[in-house]
Amino acid sequence: MKKIAYIELDTHAELANNFYELTKDSDEISTDFYFSEKIFKFLNLHEKNVFLTDYSQLLEILEKKKYDLIIIGTVHRHFIFYKAIVKKFNTAILVHNLNFIRASKWELFKSIFKKDFKYRLKLFLKEGLLEAPKVYQQSKHLLGIDEFVSQKNNLEFSPIYFNQFNSQNSEKEIIRIVIPGAVSQSRRDYDSFLDKLKNFENTGINYEIIFLGKAIGIELEKLKSIVNKLPQFIKIHFFENKIPQQEFDSWMKKADVLYCPIQNETEFFSIKEIYGKTKISGNIGDAIKYGKLAIFPEAYDSDLEFIIKEKKDLQTQFSEVRNQEFDFQLYSLENVSKKLAILVERLTTKNI
Repeated sequence: MKKIAYIELDTHAELANNFYELTKDSDEISTDFYFSEKIFKFLNLHEKNVFLTDYSQLLEILEKKKYDLIIIGTVHRHFIFYKAIVKKFNTAILVHNLNFIRASKWELFKSIFKKDFKYRLKLFLKEGLLEAPKVYQQSKHLLGIDEFVSQKNNLEFSPIYFNQFNSQNSEKEIIRIVIPGAVSQSRRDYDSFLDKLKNFENTGINYEIIFLGKAIGIELEKLKSIVNKLPQFIKIHFFENKIPQQEFDSWMKKADVLYCPIQNETEFFSIKEIYGKTKISGNIGDAIKYGKLAIFPEAYDSDLEFIIKEKKDLQTQFSEVRNQEFDFQLYSLENVSKKLAILVERLTTKNI
């Protein structure tokens, strides 16, 4: 049995939880999880193999345990610490922003002055921001969480998303469209979608549109202003507070279609990233988790059959996609667990 440590001290709690679920009953992988207080509280996993830790203590713990493989879920800070880990151990890092990991020291230094100055200066002075390129370069393995992007960028593909919920269909006279994610124009093109809604015609079908994420600022004001201006056959829901997980799950399970108007470009650390090429959308994981077909912008590069490219006539497309089906059995917990075990075997034997 392979002995693994999974470390998540920063951001991607859901991926850590997925890895926990995929390996908890495994006969081939024994995993210890090391979480920061933020991740530990969010996941609320109280098991013998789940540890609340501080990065300053963790290196010593890892040296004593002698793991076959250490997987780091996020390397977006604590770069000095992670540099020590990749030097000493067989380490794999999950990659979320490809251009960030390729950035030069000079690009990272310049980024300090572009945004979030105090935070980035702290990373520079105390956490070794300019060591970030070496952390990725010296890691034994770099893991991508999208197979298409991984193949194009010479990354090992790590299966991490699996189907957890069966799809539920709503009433025939209603199409329920869910747009998952924080309501921010910087990540998704909500303005364009709201304009398209104005052109929807009354065909005897009602539309229920759920903006399933916290809305703030300008986006919140736009939603408030439009809610009473839409025709009666279109109703929208939005949220001004963080949505509890159970309520999020409930809306996602009831969706007929996921609509994901992702921007073509975004930034991480003031470094440009392109969705579908250097960064994948978390909505891919949403579609798999809840067993839903999802409409993505035409520019989003994907070979996944459950990701549908948006057409010009979006109203008609919602009806078409609502009536399509996709078998998510390939993404069952059992199937994805097997693939993950094969990956771990390969990553651990490579190092022998």
